[in-house]
Amino acid sequence: VLKVLSQIDSILRSPRAPPLIYRRSKGPVPNSVKENGQECGFEHLPLTIEMWADQLMALKDLHKSLRKLSLELVPWHTADPQDNRESIRVEDLQFVVDAILEEIENKEKNSQTPSLPTLFAIVSHFQKLFDVNSLNGVYPRMNEVYTKLGEMTNAMRNIHELLELDSSAPPTMVVDTVGKLCDIINENVTEQVQQLLGTQDIYSIISKLEEHECFFPPFQALIQDLLCLLEISNVDDILPTVRNLK
Repeated sequence: VLKVLSQIDSILRSPRAPPLIYRRSKGPVPNSVKENGQECGFEHLPLTIEMWADQLMALKDLHKSLRKLSLELVPWHTADPQDNRESIRVEDLQFVVDAILEEIENKEKNSQTPSLPTLFAIVSHFQKLFDVNSLNGVYPRMNEVYTKLGEMTNAMRNIHELLELDSSAPPTMVVDTVGKLCDIINENVTEQVQQLLGTQDIYSIISKLEEHECFFPPFQALIQDLLCLLEISNVDDILPTVRNLK
């Protein structure tokens, strides 16, 4: 018996044993547990073996819990052959944990693939933005938006080139530049009108326009009467026709 106990004690003291399993007794060692004047350490064996038995039973419970978790996360995995074994090894638990970790890693790799609710939310948002009432109208509106976007992009590119702006210039800068050009053109038109009417102030221009409004209607009526009277349709034919009559 002492030989068997010595072998068990040597196993408990070996480097392979967990560091918290072996504990040297702190109290005085009874004579009954001494051999050749040396402490054998047998006094802690019952507690250690009881702890091992509890741990082995706990391994079974842990294995059952891991199998339940595995069935939730990876239900397509068949039951491992150790399910029917009475003794559960750490390797069996590690097998289940590795299968779960592999599934989690695969899900993380495929996490960029949008889910069905995400795709539905995207389509609904597009319908709200572009006023699409039905799913059948999504594709036509997408094509319309794409076409309009291409036209706007080409137009902005051409305007950038005409205005000699950098391609990175924002639309606000384009609008400001076009506004300045319109102001310059309007100033030139005003000057040309002033030169045409022979006046330099706005009041004179208004007076000229009023004179035109007073003169033009009667003149137009006279021309129409002459065309009807002479039975012609072209204003340039009035003078030749009158000369012939003379």
